[in-house]
Amino acid sequence: MTVLCVRFQLPPMYEAVLPELLGLLAEFTPVVEALPPDGALADLRGAERYFGRGAVELASVIRVRALALYGVDCVIGAGPGPMLARMALRDARPGLTRAVPGGEEREFLAGRPVAALPGVGTATARTLCEYGLDTLGRVAAAPLSTLQRLVGAKTGRELYEKAQGVDRGRVVPNGVSRSLAADRPFGRDELDPDRHRRALLSTAGELGARLRAVDKVCRTLTLTVRYADRSATTRSRTLKEPTAHSAALTRTAYDLYEALGLQRARVRSIALRAESLTSAEHASHQLTFDPVDEKVRRIEEVADRARAKFGPRAVMPGSLAA
Repeated sequence: MTVLCVRFQLPPMYEAVLPELLGLLAEFTPVVEALPPDGALADLRGAERYFGRGAVELASVIRVRALALYGVDCVIGAGPGPMLARMALRDARPGLTRAVPGGEEREFLAGRPVAALPGVGTATARTLCEYGLDTLGRVAAAPLSTLQRLVGAKTGRELYEKAQGVDRGRVVPNGVSRSLAADRPFGRDELDPDRHRRALLSTAGELGARLRAVDKVCRTLTLTVRYADRSATTRSRTLKEPTAHSAALTRTAYDLYEALGLQRARVRSIALRAESLTSAEHASHQLTFDPVDEKVRRIEEVADRARAKFGPRAVMPGSLAA
């Protein structure tokens, strides 16, 4: 095992701590890839030799240091490569690293649904399931030529190799993207789509207020839906124009949610991330001559002044979005 996938138990409102936590990982290896808002990949090949310890032992040290220095717990998955480390993370628990030892990749993957494999979308999973290839074990046992006929030559080969446990991914060092995030965890796993939409409305309103407070606009909006089984779906969309307008963010969030086609999904939390931030001063705004839109924007300005004077709870985020 050479790669760790770490998810810090970090509320999005405190994600400014993430660079410091990445610095903690950098004390063990320079090959660290940030996965905002709360995670990272770390390649420990050199660290295992240098410290004379395995990845699981180093993961324990990282967890203890994160708790001692920052009061932040974490869950960690370990595997021979990034893909397997990410998948192992789904089974991890605070205080216990889930590891996939080398040579046991196929056994680890065999019983998992084909949709659990990174890169397998809804359409591909549906096609495979129609032919009885509903688990990664069955995909691994299928002839390569069969998979290529079903999903295409390139995709079929990639799927075949991944189901066999071949992980060709690499950890690519990077920095934390400039972004803002907000989330809404549910008190219990939530099935009601109306409650999902209300959470989106509130979250988009909060993001818009925070962007306007720092005179920023975003170009991209990312939705992350986490489910009861600890899996997650993430979708992004580039906006027509950079904005901090809560109503525009809400409309895009609704579109992203509807595109998921969720049917009685048990949702644990919903998060939105505003990315590709730029200065509002240099952003252009297409005039619509829509009196309703102009009225909402004026109300937003009044609400922002109320928040600045009386605090963030003076106006509840999302209450002004359409």
